[in-house]
Amino acid sequence: MRYELDFCQMVLLLLLLIDLIHVFIVTRAELLEGLYCGTENCYEVVNIDRSEFNKNMLGRTYRKLAAQYHPDKVTDVSSHSSFSEQKWNFRHPQFETKKKEAEEKFRQIATAYETLKDDETRADYDYYLDHPEQRAYNYYQYYRRWVAPKVDVRIVVLVTLILISVIQFLSATQKHKEALDYAVKQEKYRNAAKEIARERGIPLEGDFRNKKSRKEYAEQVLRQIIEENVDIRGGYKKPSIYNTLLWTIIVLPYTIYRYVAWNFSWFIKYHVKKEDYDDDAKSYLIRRNMSLSEEQFASFNDSERSSLFKNELWDRAKFTEWKAAKEDEQKGRLAASGRYKRYRRYIKNQNGLPLSFME
Repeated sequence: MRYELDFCQMVLLLLLLIDLIHVFIVTRAELLEGLYCGTENCYEVVNIDRSEFNKNMLGRTYRKLAAQYHPDKVTDVSSHSSFSEQKWNFRHPQFETKKKEAEEKFRQIATAYETLKDDETRADYDYYLDHPEQRAYNYYQYYRRWVAPKVDVRIVVLVTLILISVIQFLSATQKHKEALDYAVKQEKYRNAAKEIARERGIPLEGDFRNKKSRKEYAEQVLRQIIEENVDIRGGYKKPSIYNTLLWTIIVLPYTIYRYVAWNFSWFIKYHVKKEDYDDDAKSYLIRRNMSLSEEQFASFNDSERSSLFKNELWDRAKFTEWKAAKEDEQKGRLAASGRYKRYRRYIKNQNGLPLSFME
């Protein structure tokens, strides 16, 4: 029992000794190297009393000290009179020493100025002077202030989203223009546009004497009519700000609300009440079974959509049968294809080896 008591006393004594050493070190070296002005007091570096500090005094003192200790103010001692009689004009070692001292002093003055000119940084530094024992907190405050970006992160995110959205919009505009250029060159669309122009009483030649001007006017009218009447969908549809990333994020809460409300309504309507599917529900199930987006499904013509509804593809079992039948039909067409037969013979002759560029 006595041994245990002595051991506990030794542990307590050791902990007390460590604590005393820690307090002694903090007391002897209150300012840490690497934080703010290092082991120097920033107020003393710029010759300002902490209790009498003001920014005007800081600015005047900083300009005076910066001019006094600027490294360019250091004169090469080899040019002094005591060295003027030497044959070679070399840099004396004393000059290099003075130069380094001036650079270090100037850096310290600049650091002190940067620390004290900002109200928040100066408040952190004052706390650091008053509570040097809180090393972890002081380190955190220092690096949070100096390493963290000066620009508000929210502004950076907003500008990034705007740039991405602008690029999206310009890209969609270019794609739509390419699709429209292609449609204008198609004879069937041109003939349909001419028919619409005649129905509206729009002259295609215009009141121009120059043949080139009449042709340009006619092309402009046809292009405008085609753009108004041709339904371009998918990746080449008409650009809109509602399809950009920025707008998607803005309406994201509303989108989530609609998604949750729609799923809840679906569950109540078709799982709890066991109601029959309406046309919208059937369209949704068909799109889900076929892994199609709403725009892709809308690109089908009326006869294609009627065929999908006729086969009752909203039913998963019937869709599986329909898909298997389509795959068998595709295999039959491939088997009857001469090109596919030649490909199969080639693979057979190559012992099943895949094709490569070198072959």
